[in-house]
Amino acid sequence: MMIGRPKPPPLNAAAKLNEHARTRPSVNLAPAEVPAIGIAEPGGKLVPLVIHRREPGPRDVVIEVEYCGLCHSDVHAGRGEWGAKRLPLVLGHEMVGIVSHTGAEVTDMPIGSRVGVGCLVDSCRDCEACTAGEEQFCTASVATYGARDPRTGEYTQGGYATRIVVDAGYVLRIPDALDPAAAAPLLCAGITAYSPLRHHQVGPGTRVGVLGLGGLGHMAVKLAAAMGAEVSVLTRGSAKRESALHLGASSVIDTLDAEQLHKAADSLDLLIDTVSAPHDIGLYLKTLRRDGALVQLSLPEGPMPAFDTRALVFKRLSYTGSLIGSIAETQQMLDFCAENQVKCDIELVGAEGLNEAWDRMVAADVKYRFVLDAATVGRNETQQQSEGA
Repeated sequence: MMIGRPKPPPLNAAAKLNEHARTRPSVNLAPAEVPAIGIAEPGGKLVPLVIHRREPGPRDVVIEVEYCGLCHSDVHAGRGEWGAKRLPLVLGHEMVGIVSHTGAEVTDMPIGSRVGVGCLVDSCRDCEACTAGEEQFCTASVATYGARDPRTGEYTQGGYATRIVVDAGYVLRIPDALDPAAAAPLLCAGITAYSPLRHHQVGPGTRVGVLGLGGLGHMAVKLAAAMGAEVSVLTRGSAKRESALHLGASSVIDTLDAEQLHKAADSLDLLIDTVSAPHDIGLYLKTLRRDGALVQLSLPEGPMPAFDTRALVFKRLSYTGSLIGSIAETQQMLDFCAENQVKCDIELVGAEGLNEAWDRMVAADVKYRFVLDAATVGRNETQQQSEGA
């Protein structure tokens, strides 16, 4: 389900830029000055800002942002829950937009093409992780926001904005078959779920469990089902049962029901854990078959409870984690989603609704991801009211 404006018909390159110019607010700013929404003071709400983007170099791509997904990690970072960040800070690492300029050395991203930017905008390119094509594990990788940019010495600012400048090596191609708004969360939630499924070679005959059915969990269900796996959703209570089955699950296990958990013992090859609160994984290791694996995708606030390690030893189980994916794997994921008609279920919001959307995310009041319509960034209240009349 997608709430918001319907998917527009395909546009050629020139028409895309003309449409973008028509919907973008008119602002009297230098090219490097960009309207944005971000946190200006500790503990503050999201407010309008003007940020500076770097002068594009020969390998850079200038992208006019159309949509940016809202990730729960944006809330953690913006509210200082993962430690203090340098302010002002513009969040957002799930961008889809249109190429408006490329450097002289960029030959494969035509003006007017639709592209995406995820969680990384640079890395060292020389370490073992980078040379292996696993730049997400580079210890010198540059996050899309809140990280020091080695080119300029300034701190990166994210996608709650109208424009971004990114090295072409970290820009993704968005297939035409994907709705651009619904594609935005794929650049974080999509790849975070896809990478461990591929790493553990999920396919027909694999039994996959998904613990938690939020923004990340619903993508894990859709992707695993599209790969041909038999999917079970583990969730508290029965409120999400119909939703889980609609998303592609073949069964739903109520984790509050001891009998259902007992019946699920030794039934899964892989369990994807998306629960963001501290929880006892010992309960869920019992659902795994011999040589099964539990993959931790979420970053709970606070330490996880201890568990009996005999659960691992006696069935040769693995307890592991996974972190987004490489640029190449992210492109593979986008192409897979286009080929298999997999998309994120979203609710589209304007800039004026961002603070409310953050509060609703914390309350788990969204099915299943919010996406910012970047055309609303920089518009004043009078413009918004006149367009809504």
